[in-house]
Amino acid sequence: MSQKFKKLQNQNDDSAAFGKWFATAVYDQHFITTEELAEFIQTQASVKKSDIKAVLDELGGALKHFFELGQKVKLDGIGIFKVGFSSIGTNKKEDCGAQNITTRRVLFQPETERVVVGQEKKSGKVKQKFVVVKTLVKDVVFEETYDTSLKPENENGDSQNGGNGGTQSGDPQNGGNSASQNSGTQSGGSQASTLAAPTISGTTPFAETTSVSMSGPDGAEIHYTTDGSTPTAESTLYSEAFTLSDTTTVKAIAIKDGESSEVASKLFTKGEGGDEMDQN
Repeated sequence: MSQKFKKLQNQNDDSAAFGKWFATAVYDQHFITTEELAEFIQTQASVKKSDIKAVLDELGGALKHFFELGQKVKLDGIGIFKVGFSSIGTNKKEDCGAQNITTRRVLFQPETERVVVGQEKKSGKVKQKFVVVKTLVKDVVFEETYDTSLKPENENGDSQNGGNGGTQSGDPQNGGNSASQNSGTQSGGSQASTLAAPTISGTTPFAETTSVSMSGPDGAEIHYTTDGSTPTAESTLYSEAFTLSDTTTVKAIAIKDGESSEVASKLFTKGEGGDEMDQN
């Protein structure tokens, strides 16, 4: 089995990628249910389907319980779940409190692995070359399809650019395919932006820590995230360089006069001898 894609051409003449062709993910309209998930797991383990389903049904309640205790939850082979939120800024420290917290959301940080991709010779020594990949998708195979029932999600009126913060990468129908300044990939947006994306700077790979700085168009605010989610106007406002000590994907947008730029993304990888790889 494989993840299907179609070749679609960018038709947005305001885009730097106008006329270029992109592999675009397509999906059927069926969601795998808890029942089907339990049935599959039963084939992989010596546990009854009814018992597996009972555990899966309780998973949401268990996550909620630990979120209420202020805990992060790590599922091996999947990743880390934690609570995220936005708050309204105040001029005085004493005015800032729980009453200022607005949007609440669940943040997901996928588990990653180092995958060796070859060797290179540096300073007379042979070192392994590797990339950091997300465990859940490192073995996914891609295949072009001509099935007309399979369409990019935004073609069905279900754009991924909504509240979940996802984007349909390389999707020319989304009208926002100007290249990210840092990732070198195409990220779809609901509308083409004329505002330049911010530039994310810093050393990667790095041994212990790295300093991250950003710059953007004159007069624009830069908002960023470090948990892999798509930044919005409610995300952290960039004011000065900050330090990273673990492998982290930094994403940022510029906002000026109510207009948002495309998302810039840069992966900072901890570990000597690694290769930089951007993830969206």
